[in-house]
Amino acid sequence: MTAPVDTAARPWVPGPLETAIQERAATYRTLDANAVEAEVHRLLDDHERYMDHECLSLYAGTNVMNPRAVRLLATSVGSRPSLGYPGDKYEMGMQYAEQLEILAAEVLKDLFHARYVEYRVGSGSLANLYAYMVCARPGDLMLAFPPEAAGHVGHHEGGAAGLYGLDVRTVPFDGRRMAVDLDGLAREARALKPKIIMVAGSMCLFPYDVPAVREIADEVGAYVVYDAAHMSGLIASGAFQQPLAEGAHLLTCSTYKSFGGPPSGLVLTNDADLAQRLEYVAYPGMTANFDLSKTAALIVAALDLREHGPAYAQMCIDNAVALATALDAQGVPVYHVEGRGFTASQHVGLPAQRYGGGTPGSRLLERANILVSGIGLPGPECPNDFNAIRIGTQEVTRWGMTPDSMAEVAKLMARVLVGGDDPTAVREAVIALRRDYQTLHYIR
Repeated sequence: MTAPVDTAARPWVPGPLETAIQERAATYRTLDANAVEAEVHRLLDDHERYMDHECLSLYAGTNVMNPRAVRLLATSVGSRPSLGYPGDKYEMGMQYAEQLEILAAEVLKDLFHARYVEYRVGSGSLANLYAYMVCARPGDLMLAFPPEAAGHVGHHEGGAAGLYGLDVRTVPFDGRRMAVDLDGLAREARALKPKIIMVAGSMCLFPYDVPAVREIADEVGAYVVYDAAHMSGLIASGAFQQPLAEGAHLLTCSTYKSFGGPPSGLVLTNDADLAQRLEYVAYPGMTANFDLSKTAALIVAALDLREHGPAYAQMCIDNAVALATALDAQGVPVYHVEGRGFTASQHVGLPAQRYGGGTPGSRLLERANILVSGIGLPGPECPNDFNAIRIGTQEVTRWGMTPDSMAEVAKLMARVLVGGDDPTAVREAVIALRRDYQTLHYIR
């Protein structure tokens, strides 16, 4: 006899959301095992049809994987724990699987031109937590990008930084140039003596002046951590800045987004002392086990970038510039910097005050099967500082779209954002366009 399920509502969840969740949960509780499994398959089939065949995914935080990498995620090695160094595992029988760890490290070090890599990290946010633990202690001070400059929640009190106990202050930011205010940073660093200066966030339109930040950090004894969560694919492909070569002590990143691999994280460095501390944080500290099937898939994703990265990354950038230009011509406000243009990356920012903020604007486009997200950018405030819409071109690039395709994408977006068309009336045109792009590119 099974124990009764506690179905008490959670008062900390917004009321309408919790009501909908509890209604769905009540239905699920009536299903037997076969019905639950059937529901799993149905939901996955619906998701794949919707995302891979009917939507224009311009969400900056996603991508699509090489099918061969996807198949590796289903291998039995994923259920095998792997604790310790290759050649000295706590578990017996890992003599074959542990070679994947050596192989992954070598491929990733070559790709990022790094001496050391920690690949056993569950996510980009955890990669940042590992960096915090390497560079600082609870109570120490960190300077990070504010939310209105696309600073990630993991850099602030509500995320890993706050949970670890860091005292987080703001990196002075020049919104007119989308760049670090170096004079302001120097003043803040001298006054506050931070242990960490975090560079980059959840949207990077242009490279940042890492050498200048490193000079300031050296003056006050701080570490520079560059969060490449969104930029890892372009950095690995040599199409964006090279933070480690430019002076960052640590590079953290996600392995999906522009990288195009499985959901996971990396921390890279050229500093042997930091690498040793990082290994102790990872094991025996934070990584009792990790998924070796993801490591295998990550190797395939890295090989895709090694072979096709420069062309893929340049097409991501070309598509972003073309889409921004076309949206601007259609009357959609596009964030731009005088003398620098709209973007030098796969990201595009759209001021969203007229839509009630970035999230309401994104919800509007979602009804047309166009997927984007809200983000904070310098400018007039909107709820939760998400005053802009963020676009990323990495997934549509993998599906074979080119700058010529971006004109049609811009027209569809403008029908909703400028013309005021009912998004559901635009949806069929989006689905029709998507039918022409069903073959993956830039994969081995």
